Amino acid sequence: MMTNLQTPIRNMAGRPAVGEPIVEAVGLTKVFTDFWKRAKARAVDGIDFEIHRHEIFGLLGPNGSGKSTTIKMILGLLHKSSGRLSVFNREPSDVAVKGRIGYLPEESYLYRYLDARETLDYYGRIFGLDRRTRNRRIDELLDMVGLAQVKRRAVGEYSKGMSRRLGLAQALINDPELLILDEPTSGLDPIGTRQVKDLLIELGRRGTTILLSSHLLADVEDVCDRMVILYGGKIRKEGRTEDLLSDSKHTVIRTSRLDDDTVQQIEDVLQRRGIGIDSIEQPRQRLEELFMGIVEQAQLEATDTSGALQGGETAAFLTRDEAVDTGEGDSLIDALQTAVPTAAVRSVEKTGDDASGKAESEQQQVGVLDDLLAEPEADVPTAPSTDVPSKPQDHDGSVIDDLLGDSDDSRSSNG
Repeated sequence: MMTNLQTPIRNMAGRPAVGEPIVEAVGLTKVFTDFWKRAKARAVDGIDFEIHRHEIFGLLGPNGSGKSTTIKMILGLLHKSSGRLSVFNREPSDVAVKGRIGYLPEESYLYRYLDARETLDYYGRIFGLDRRTRNRRIDELLDMVGLAQVKRRAVGEYSKGMSRRLGLAQALINDPELLILDEPTSGLDPIGTRQVKDLLIELGRRGTTILLSSHLLADVEDVCDRMVILYGGKIRKEGRTEDLLSDSKHTVIRTSRLDDDTVQQIEDVLQRRGIGIDSIEQPRQRLEELFMGIVEQAQLEATDTSGALQGGETAAFLTRDEAVDTGEGDSLIDALQTAVPTAAVRSVEKTGDDASGKAESEQQQVGVLDDLLAEPEADVPTAPSTDVPSKPQDHDGSVIDDLLGDSDDSRSSNG
């Protein structure tokens, strides 16, 4: 895993400053056609946007607006019809960029007969992670998403929310530079939804570039730096979240609770200045805050649950430069390979009983593999032997002969 050891420049909020574009789309268009190449649907219609390094980018729009199609083109799962699209300055279909991307699809497709550890281990192997790194990351991720107590249960027995939690862990197993999340909070309870938002904010502080597509506008509002709003395959609005959501027509003043006389005096002052009060509201607790408070109280009372727990802290490898902290990485492996020649290892041989026992064991293993890999001999099918039954001695065949036209009269007439 190649790691940039230079410390990125950070802004006033403690996050790395926005860098160069890593996803660029110019006139991006996708038209779905039928068998005769006739246009059936223009899913994406000439959109232009950029996703910069270290920013959280929101992709919004109603169903059928082109969000998922755009994501699939960025991943190289769909080919564009026209326009230009680059990811890390390469074509999306270039295999070299796949290891730098983490992806959580709208629906989690996981192997139902594997458990959580086996699932993450499988994806870690695909990314070429060594066993030590895989085991450490798996433990940290399962604890982070609240599945540590059900890690040995088959994935097919998980609820949808638990599967989404595991899917999120799978998307982070390779510590991606670009994290693409399509409806990440779909099927999650309020605990999981809150945790996903906190995780995105934490990853944003670290500098991970995130593309977030969601129908829950409050989630996007809380975490995204910039966003585009699609409708009918076209961009209807784009810009920074603060600029798009600013309200230039109203002013909000928050104070401690006021009595009726004070409110009346304030209203009189405003009316003398020609300003009317649109509404006066007494604030109330948000439902999310009430729900989270009840859950936290139940957890303090150690109430048993067979489902997912509230996740722990963000996985350690996601909040640090792993190559610096643990000394792992391609450079260390290359150094070890250079220091220890392969030929020197192969020249060492054992003698005596140990060597003969090892040789015999290896021969047995080779023999078993040969038996497993040997092609079975084709069995030549033999025709089954059929014994022709002899004609019964005592039987009346006149009825059959009449039906077949073989009676004595017919034979004599033909004669």
